[in-house]
Amino acid sequence: MSLDIFLDDQELISRIQKLKKERNAVILAHSYERPEIQDIADYVGDSLELSRLAAKTDADVIVFCSVHFMAETAKILSPQKTVLLPAAEAGCPLADMITPTQLAIKKAEHPNAAVVAYVNCSAEIKAMADVCCTSANAVQVVDAMPQDEILFVPDQHLGRWVQTQTDKKIILWAGCCPTHQRMKVKDILDLKQQYPDAEVIVHPESNKDICDLANAILSTSQMLRYCQASESKTFVICTEMGMLHRLRTAMPDKTFLQPSKGLICPNMKMTQLEDVYESLKELQHPIEIPEPIRIKALQALNGMLAAVPLK
Repeated sequence: MSLDIFLDDQELISRIQKLKKERNAVILAHSYERPEIQDIADYVGDSLELSRLAAKTDADVIVFCSVHFMAETAKILSPQKTVLLPAAEAGCPLADMITPTQLAIKKAEHPNAAVVAYVNCSAEIKAMADVCCTSANAVQVVDAMPQDEILFVPDQHLGRWVQTQTDKKIILWAGCCPTHQRMKVKDILDLKQQYPDAEVIVHPESNKDICDLANAILSTSQMLRYCQASESKTFVICTEMGMLHRLRTAMPDKTFLQPSKGLICPNMKMTQLEDVYESLKELQHPIEIPEPIRIKALQALNGMLAAVPLK
């Protein structure tokens, strides 16, 4: 065991900053990461947004504080860079709810359907898709496909929400985010009773009964922009609790509430300062993707950007 694990946070942060310069590295943190991880990151945002930002930098090393599929996306877009996942065990239950074998069977059952893969999936699933999408652009991507049938994987709730916004026939996969599943209608109604002027902002991975209460259904990046533009001062934020730190940091004059206690993604909270330090120090936990899979996955991501360019 390294003696470095006994360093206090300030010393760890100092060493992380020093190593970052030595490695010519960039540190990315998803909006659901721990506050102290968001605070040391060069960029905080959603997974695809961050991967595209990192690809544009001249960094040699990308330290992606997130879960496995997000670091994979960075590697798909930046194959020449070293991409590190500080907490190697940080996976995603939603991404794990579909396997290549399962998708192959479903594709055979629906040969006329286009496969639209939410970016919250593995590189192998992206490689089998016709196109990828994000929670922000899923409707536009689906509408841009020439096919009338869409096999939407892996999140059923995002797919169900897309179905309410399009005339295409959506074939749903039975995947879901366990964290968003834990939200309760009663908790939101209780907060609305206490704060009647509060706007309810919901992530589309949420259940229909939660979405029905929303003033707006938005991705994490859209949440930030929406709250900045809104004249409202109080918001009920229906997504993982890490998002509240990002919102409060950006808008200290506004109030952000969470409806359900313990709305925590345990995988997003695995990354700690020690992990970031060790990752930079040892170039620990690099992401590797077989080139044939990477190329096909890149095509699916590029197909999305061709259909709906990201701003």
